[in-house]
Amino acid sequence: MNDLCNHPLRFEPVFRRYLWGGRRLATMLGKRLGAGDDYAESWELVDHGSDQTVVQSGPAKGLTLRQLVADHGADLLGKDAAQTQFPLLFKFLDCNRTLSVQVHPNDDQARKLDPPDLGKTEAWVVLAADPGSKIYAGLKPGIDRAALRNALAEGTCETCLHEFQPRVGDCVFIEAGTVHALGAGLVIAEIQQASDTTFRLFDWNRVDGRGQARPLHIEESLGVTNFSRGPVSAQQPIPTAIAGRESLVACDKFVLDRCSGTGPHTIGGEGRFHLLVVLEGSGDLSGMALAVGHTCLLPAKAGAAVFKPHGKAVVLDIYLPEV
Repeated sequence: MNDLCNHPLRFEPVFRRYLWGGRRLATMLGKRLGAGDDYAESWELVDHGSDQTVVQSGPAKGLTLRQLVADHGADLLGKDAAQTQFPLLFKFLDCNRTLSVQVHPNDDQARKLDPPDLGKTEAWVVLAADPGSKIYAGLKPGIDRAALRNALAEGTCETCLHEFQPRVGDCVFIEAGTVHALGAGLVIAEIQQASDTTFRLFDWNRVDGRGQARPLHIEESLGVTNFSRGPVSAQQPIPTAIAGRESLVACDKFVLDRCSGTGPHTIGGEGRFHLLVVLEGSGDLSGMALAVGHTCLLPAKAGAAVFKPHGKAVVLDIYLPEV
């Protein structure tokens, strides 16, 4: 069993079906979906309570991510083996309708919940954007708690929100405490802390067929909102010293790089895990064939691996920062 973490691992995704979903997880990303047009999220890698992705094949087939962390933590996580839970969650989202306006707590705030959880800092990469699609990220300048509360009471929360029309390839960093929402017509790749704590601030005054609105968490939302977090726009990619690699996000929760082009890209080798996500094209990683929509976890023990594109490809490389 010592060879479980000697090579890349792929996991069976966990699907989430919500009223705002669609079918683009299948048509764009090749996911095998059942009947229905409400497939909203594909959780590609998760270790959060009963939500567990399972290894697809190889010696570790059938093991959950939690089992790998518990029984093979040193091999999987390397220098981050002190973690008792896999610290990140990666998902794809098909936003066929506008999502509710939400805000997430930070680590200190989430630790006080019952049950305790991690905070939720996240980042999005836009894979598709219909004409006119919007991202709502951060508050407009000058919006304080009183102004936001008044707008909520009047059903006009959107007047407080900064919004912009994203382009394919944009990356948006949503730090815990940032009010945000994804608009209709977007397909998103999201990396986040391994948390599922979400406070719904506003749901666009929507009601179901019985005239019932979904529950809101206004006091909880106001309590964790960072009112100094003003308008949030797309990140400015920063070129690195490595050809074809650019930094999109580097925070204390994760590092998100994007590798593009036709040349090979070296992944890992510094004693920690890496998460590789194919956004365009296809290629091989240590003999594992990867295509659009594929996600694989490179354990720390596997050492450095080379992603070899078949022509032009775009991949995300996600890992933990140096402590």
